[in-house]
Formats: sequence, C-alpha cells, structure tokens
Amino acid sequence: MKFSEFEAETWDEMKKFFDTCLLPVTGLTGSEAPHEAAERLELLRDVMDWIESPFQGRVVTYPAVQYGGAEAADQINRIIQGVRQAGFIYVIVASAVEELNEELLSGVNLIVTPQRYAKSAGQRKSQNPAVQEQILRLWQEGK
Repeated sequence: MKFSEFEAETWDEMKKFFDTCLLPVTGLTGSEAPHEAAERLELLRDVMDWIESPFQGRVVTYPAVQYGGAEAADQINRIIQGVRQAGFIYVIVASAVEELNEELLSGVNLIVTPQRYAKSAGQRKSQNPAVQEQILRLWQEGK
C-alpha cells in the first residue's frame, strides 16, 4: 500500500500488520532528457511491482528518493533510520538504475535492482519469483 492510503485515525491499529517499508530510489542526476527520465521512472515502477503486487498487505511504499547517485547514500541512510524509528522492522530499497551497495546503506534489509533480478523476472514484468523468494526468506529469518 502507498503511504498516502493510510489515515491517522487507523494507523495505530493497522501498523502491526505492516512491518516492511519499500523505499524507491530513482537515481536521477538531472542530466537526463525528459524521455530518459520517463524511462527510468517506468523501470522503477516495474521493479516496485515485483514487491508491491505479491505483498500488498504487508508492505508500505514510501515516497521515492528521486535525485542523487552514490552521494545519495547518506540521505537514504537517514530515511532508513527514520522509517525504522516509525516502527518498520524491514526496509527494502528498490532502485531503477543504481547498483546500490549494501555496505553504503546501513540498516537496509534488501536492495532490489533490475541489474540483480531482471533475469528472474521472466515473461511477466509484474512478477519476479527470485525477489519474492528473497523477501519471504527475509521475513522467515527475521533479519
């Protein structure tokens, strides 16, 4: 579910069911032509579908971090800390083009990028068995 679909009055009773935050990272630099920015956003949407579609009742999608390459790691780490303080146990970062490094993102449980998981997506863009398996493993192990 998107962050904007929750209301203040119901969040306290619902938050126990939503323990995972999906943080999208677009990775734009500002030097993209409009069509390139649109392509990147479409790719991010596809990557997010791998997570949002099968796990709709447990994952809350936060607003995307739109700009910044490797130097965005500090900002992303602050956001990860913040969503953990807000009560999320698991944080998944989905990125369109950035091959983000777990060593730079302290506190992230899983990073999902097309570079890592595109081959396992198969014919259907909205499903990716390898990503689903990683998320289920994450929850089972309680990392």
